[in-house]
Amino acid sequence: MTAPESGEDDHEAVDTPSNSSLSPAIDVEGIEASFGEESVLDGVDATVEPGELVGLVGPNGAGKTTLLRTISGALTPESGTVRVASDDEERRLEDVQALSSAASSRRIAVVPQTTTLSFSFSVRQLVEMGRHPHRSRFQAPSAEDRDLVDAAMERTRTARFADRSIEDVSGGERQRILLARAIAQDAPVLLLDEPTANLDLHHAVETMTLARELVETDGAAALAAIHDLELAARFCDRILVLAGGEIVANGAPEAVLKRDVLAAAFDARIAVEPSPIDGGVTVRALDDPEIDHRVHVVGGGEPAAAAIGRLGEAGADCSLGPVPEGDRAVSTAEAFDGTTVTTVRFGGIDAATRERATELAADADVVLLAAERIGGDGDPWLDVIDATDAPVVRLTDATVGAAGPDADADSENSSGDEAPPWLGRAPTTDLDSLPGAVDAIAGKSGDSGEWRGEAESADESQESDALADATLADGGVDDGEEDGR
Repeated sequence: MTAPESGEDDHEAVDTPSNSSLSPAIDVEGIEASFGEESVLDGVDATVEPGELVGLVGPNGAGKTTLLRTISGALTPESGTVRVASDDEERRLEDVQALSSAASSRRIAVVPQTTTLSFSFSVRQLVEMGRHPHRSRFQAPSAEDRDLVDAAMERTRTARFADRSIEDVSGGERQRILLARAIAQDAPVLLLDEPTANLDLHHAVETMTLARELVETDGAAALAAIHDLELAARFCDRILVLAGGEIVANGAPEAVLKRDVLAAAFDARIAVEPSPIDGGVTVRALDDPEIDHRVHVVGGGEPAAAAIGRLGEAGADCSLGPVPEGDRAVSTAEAFDGTTVTTVRFGGIDAATRERATELAADADVVLLAAERIGGDGDPWLDVIDATDAPVVRLTDATVGAAGPDADADSENSSGDEAPPWLGRAPTTDLDSLPGAVDAIAGKSGDSGEWRGEAESADESQESDALADATLADGGVDDGEEDGR
């Protein structure tokens, strides 16, 4: 599948079919729908092909459920057409609105968010309902019907619940049962409305894995409305973003799940970072900003990544460097649109790179040291910190210079080298108190008042004292005091 590029305009749909050689199993053209005077869908176009799982994402009230109900034939659009594949070998497209209820159900299986039943049916009876469109109203189940029901229950691991009341199963089990009913229905089109809603992580992954198996092994065309963007990225071939009644983005997950696209669609601050675990993405909605300072982070790896994540979420304008290309902290900084200064891994640091990082630190309101170790002759991190007059927060208990972690910050270290001058003005906090460091930078804690920043500060010493006091509230040490570790 060719990944399309997101357009520069956040609301410009990128429409690239996953395999143009196939005829779509779902073909939606110009759908418009409204409730009273409120427009819900405004000229929606979409396709889903056989063997494709497409995620439908968007904010609450965007019209995801309305679109699914229109495709299923449960709602009649004000204009536009919905065509779905027939249930025969030809798989020709047919207008949903021209089909009877039974004919529509032979072509489209729906897995709803919830199911309300008037009677306490057994699990087997509920799964058998998937076979109703394939026989007359009073016809008994055939051997083929029973075989398909048994196979669907085995496939979803719900056979052991067969005789249990549907009211006596858990939410995760019920979702698998509804999926078993859809499998027994044996339709070429599968619609899932928030299939992972209210499920724990294990059952959510299990449900999406089953949906994935259906498209891969049975060739079904599946469209799933999903709130969890990370699950959508992990399991879907393609993602449609629905916002303001329109499809505003359409393409492969890596092309669609971009910070600017999602921020516009959800009207929120969004951070998107590549996942180091499975190659997917990590998507975070952020609170309103609390920090308006420029913070330069010195360090790398997980400590720096965690620090930038917290600071970026709090609204800080972060920069990072120098760090090797591919460092874990680089992708986190990029997720928050931070400036990074990178070097070739194992290639040394040239003068221009060192100067660029030094300039960023010198222009920062605060410098945050987040590293497991710092020191040694010519260490560029030491040079960067020494070049700034801004307050320095040492986030970790890293060895500084040749000193061990228990050395007094104001004393000469064990090798006889003097401790860097910035240690005399640097409040220190443990890695475990990262929220405390963020609060200190935000000026939210401290006995002597918030840290005011250059524009409001009476003088630089008051700035540093206030920041130190704020950090001390979280267990840090003032200059000259041992931290007791």
